[in-house]
Amino acid sequence: MISIIIPTINEDEVIENTLRPLQPLRNLGAEVILVDGGSSDQTQHIAAPLVDIWIDSPAKGRALQMNLGAAQANRDILWFLHADTVIPEHAERYIINTLKNRRWGRFDLKLSGDNFLLRIVEWMINHRSCWSGVATGDQGIFLTQKLFNKLDGFPEIALMEDIALSRKLKKVAAPGCIKHPLITSSRRWEKNGIVQTILLMWWLRFSYWLGVDPEKLVKLYHT
Repeated sequence: MISIIIPTINEDEVIENTLRPLQPLRNLGAEVILVDGGSSDQTQHIAAPLVDIWIDSPAKGRALQMNLGAAQANRDILWFLHADTVIPEHAERYIINTLKNRRWGRFDLKLSGDNFLLRIVEWMINHRSCWSGVATGDQGIFLTQKLFNKLDGFPEIALMEDIALSRKLKKVAAPGCIKHPLITSSRRWEKNGIVQTILLMWWLRFSYWLGVDPEKLVKLYHT
């Protein structure tokens, strides 16, 4: 019942950890669609045997890549995962049960590192998300293909596509918030500094809310 869509670019260090736990779901009838934005590393070599559909995107950009994946999906439910995310056991049950009562949903997230500041970050993200009705891509947004198509998918912007889709979805209904967390790599937080990354993310969201062009924001995100 579920199409799992993963955008990638140069993710050979983490992609196998993401795909291995998805194999039991493939045995149950789920399909895994990987949309690559032009990797120059070993991503395809590692990932191709572990997915059902491989798509070469004409350009990089998560929104474009995920929309391409959704267009090729053959299941009723779409589940968007980042390439550095490990799912909990029985994740498919949580999704199906949630969609019996909700129009869309997302998981709580847990960052992979041990620093106590990351526990605070998790708490803030998870509680803010349920309170605001806005989810991040790290939280594994899921919904029916019918609803996704009705909303014209992800706006194809350079950054904040998850926020933009969530804003459209929350006008339809509040999200179902699954408390069993996805484990997301904390590599960016640890590389750039936890406090610095928090401040950057807040600034990016505030700037987006003020209407700053995502093309300008993405340059800050990748610095």
